[in-house]
Amino acid sequence: MCMTDIYDERYQLALDRIREIPKEHFGVPVLETYFTAMAEFVLLIDENRRFLQEGGGAANATLDQLKDRNLALYRDILPEHYGSSYADPAYAVSQLGEELGTELSFLYVELRSMIGFCYEGKLAELVIRMELLMEIYTAVVYEWEENRRIPGREDIRKILYWFASDYADVAAERRIGEQLCPEDCFGAHIICDSDLTDLRYLYAYGEYVSDSVLEMAEFMSGLPQETIAAMADTYTEGYRIGFQVCNIDLSQKETVALHYQIGFERMMRRAIENFARMGLKPVIVRNDASVLDHPGLTPKGFYGGQPNRQYQYDHKDDRALFLDKNYVNRRLEVNRTAYETFKEQARGYAGPAVVETFGESSFDPVTKKEALKLSEEQNRLWVEYRARAGEIQREYIPEEERSFTIIAFPVPEIGPVFRELFQETIRINTLDYMVYRKVQQNIIDVLDTADYCEIRGGNGNRTDLRVNLYKLRDPDKETIFENCVADVNIPVGEVFTSPVLKGTNGVLHVSRVYLRGLEFRNLAITFEDGMIRDYTCDNFASEEENRAFISENILFRHPTLPMGEFAIGTNTTAYVAARRLGVEDKLPILIAEKMGPHFAVGDTCYSHAEEIPVHNPDGKEIVARDNERSLLRKKKSQEAYFDCHTDITIPYDELEELAAVRTDGTRIPVIQKGRFVLPGCEVLNEAFEC
Repeated sequence: MCMTDIYDERYQLALDRIREIPKEHFGVPVLETYFTAMAEFVLLIDENRRFLQEGGGAANATLDQLKDRNLALYRDILPEHYGSSYADPAYAVSQLGEELGTELSFLYVELRSMIGFCYEGKLAELVIRMELLMEIYTAVVYEWEENRRIPGREDIRKILYWFASDYADVAAERRIGEQLCPEDCFGAHIICDSDLTDLRYLYAYGEYVSDSVLEMAEFMSGLPQETIAAMADTYTEGYRIGFQVCNIDLSQKETVALHYQIGFERMMRRAIENFARMGLKPVIVRNDASVLDHPGLTPKGFYGGQPNRQYQYDHKDDRALFLDKNYVNRRLEVNRTAYETFKEQARGYAGPAVVETFGESSFDPVTKKEALKLSEEQNRLWVEYRARAGEIQREYIPEEERSFTIIAFPVPEIGPVFRELFQETIRINTLDYMVYRKVQQNIIDVLDTADYCEIRGGNGNRTDLRVNLYKLRDPDKETIFENCVADVNIPVGEVFTSPVLKGTNGVLHVSRVYLRGLEFRNLAITFEDGMIRDYTCDNFASEEENRAFISENILFRHPTLPMGEFAIGTNTTAYVAARRLGVEDKLPILIAEKMGPHFAVGDTCYSHAEEIPVHNPDGKEIVARDNERSLLRKKKSQEAYFDCHTDITIPYDELEELAAVRTDGTRIPVIQKGRFVLPGCEVLNEAFEC
């Protein structure tokens, strides 16, 4: 019997058993109600599976029918229903008790990952989750009927632990295969084969189709083809130039990973055509939903509208149920095995091409005591896992042999300014890079003569920083700062360097900043010899919650991070447009980092590729590619990298002065009171006068 037949049989057996659950009464009403809800969800998945297989899916249904079907899958986690959903750990605990509430909430969330597997026809993934539900249900019923007690928390956690451990190899091979193999790419089929004038295609993904996603797709369908071409061509050309600048032979590559929100298919179709002319095929994965794939708060691959960001926030640490040393070792082992299986495909992987979105409704996360949280030891293990998993990946996909590009566009959720902002974003993304290259070279020429830079905030901003700079040995051939125009990071507009850590001291403060979709209010980070010594914000009433929020979402659970980048953004056009339209607080860091000086915490911009020579357009080699931490790679590789890089920008209107200071004490102001005062930069101030 082939594997397909085996899974067909297992699926039918599991389905038949799950159909019986709502009819059974074993004597614990609250648990009977819960398991009935779980069974009904699985039956809903099965009904959708039959609809996709037998009814032709979207081809034979009306748009309203598809909307209703999509809503049925996501209704109970929408904000208006979430408070009475078992997916909400607080509700689950209130109904099922502290002993099992959190664990059974997790089970429901894992069952919800079946939605994507159903639409992609991944039968094995459906089966193992249905069998997990049956195993837990059977354990509960048996314990009650035999001993008149419900299983303890540890009993259920043991089942969940072995689920995660036993299927770690299945998950790793599936996910890494999806990331590297272009054959039968689910997302590419939708992009290339659908009638994109018929919005029913959106429902073929199985992702949540929000009103904003529908409006985005409708808006895109009405854009002239030349506009679509300009968007896609800027995106793909930036990708190509990234390889050119780094002297990487793109002709040796075979695949490019596309990341986008559904609704952008017209642009993505043109992009796929452009990439094909470069010899690249798309690989597109679904945004992580299963705990076995380690989902995070930042979407990747293709993804729909966000039904409820609090739902994601509540379950960001669900791995706490099984994360221990044995699991880390097991997962690392199966990752290596999966990469070995796909090592030929890994050699052909060129890197990601990302379309970010911005403008989503603001989100103030609520920290719930019922939600799972990583212990201090688990935090350490997770940091270790990410570092070692990254090392394995780089063995098969060397950093110096790949590149990337990122571009961003607003979504309708931003409000009435959407259409005007969209056109402004296209304009910003296609600014004349030659103008910026010349101006930025003027800035670099001065910064190359500096010993350090001083940055002081104004208008309530408390920043007071001294950033130590690399000292040039041969100024005629070397430079400290990279002249960054529109290639991998679109749009144009920054010069950046890796600062010297020793001697970099002071406080970085911003009144308001959005990082990976999360707002930080009055964020203040203190540096001592380039390393984070202290941090705080005003998001929560308690300092403990504020520090935990920063630790999880900026430090990524590391006890400290270095200042990996110091940069000066020069895109005043983007800044003025954002101020005029009132969307400064909605911009992604990709654009916001070009709108003032910014500082990245984590690895440098040259992480894992420090040995590769990089040159500015003037021919000088950028020699400030390392810092004292990254240099440890030569002796203590585990201490050299942090596998994170988060940019924090001080907007021009919060900047009193940024000055280059030479060894003789001479100060050369670059920016004063939010305006460029360095000779040769006058053109940057023209945007402020419009």
